[in-house]
Amino acid sequence: MKLIVFVTEDAHADPSVDTLVEQGFRVTRLATTGGFLRRGNTTLLVGVEDTQVERAFDLVKKVAPGALALTMDLERYERL
Repeated sequence: MKLIVFVTEDAHADPSVDTLVEQGFRVTRLATTGGFLRRGNTTLLVGVEDTQVERAFDLVKKVAPGALALTMDLERYERL
């Protein structure tokens, strides 16, 4: 299991979330601020199976060019 963190410009947030959800991914959306000009960003947290990482990257790349993507291993994942 992996956790992908996508950081997108605010303008790309809705299309990114919509595209991921339409393809069956679960997404948590966080409003964030950062960068040189302190512009608004949106951070998306997406938990995926190892085999789905590239698919999620490809989907976001199409609707949010220039997004930052970080992938982390998850040792444990539970719905509480």
